[in-house]
Amino acid sequence: MFKELCTARYSCRNYTDRPIEEEKLRYIMECVRLAPSAVNRQPWRFIVIKDQPRLDLIYNAYAREWIRNAPVIVVCLADRQNAWVRPSDGKNHADIDLAIAIEHLVLAAAEQGLGSCWVCNFDAPLFSQTFPLPEGYEPIALVPLGYAADQPSEKHRKNMADIMAE
Repeated sequence: MFKELCTARYSCRNYTDRPIEEEKLRYIMECVRLAPSAVNRQPWRFIVIKDQPRLDLIYNAYAREWIRNAPVIVVCLADRQNAWVRPSDGKNHADIDLAIAIEHLVLAAAEQGLGSCWVCNFDAPLFSQTFPLPEGYEPIALVPLGYAADQPSEKHRKNMADIMAE
């Protein structure tokens, strides 16, 4: 069952205009809330954007036409100051923890019949200047959500032998 969910999830870049039900958004964000993090620090915040004025601010930092038809965009923020830091080398785990939570987000969206796309290629400094963010949080990813208006193409993945070492 989990493998089928992983297979069903893809980077959707075309959404219908059908609004997302509030129950589905709450369910997805509850799954995000349950994500694990190093030493349970939970160094993240998520802003669920559904209104046009704030969606327009996102378009300023990510000027791709395809994202304009997503009815919801989740802004994923990291709190580096409160993340766990590995003592042996000073590695801050905020990005790792947030990545785990975002993966919960996109898999929960797929389970609810929604498309999503993990977007990191946006102008984060511009976004931070124009979008009101909680103090101390850094924007890491944007995740558009919506009902897919397309079908996934075939996934190309490395062979098992290429990703496993003994």
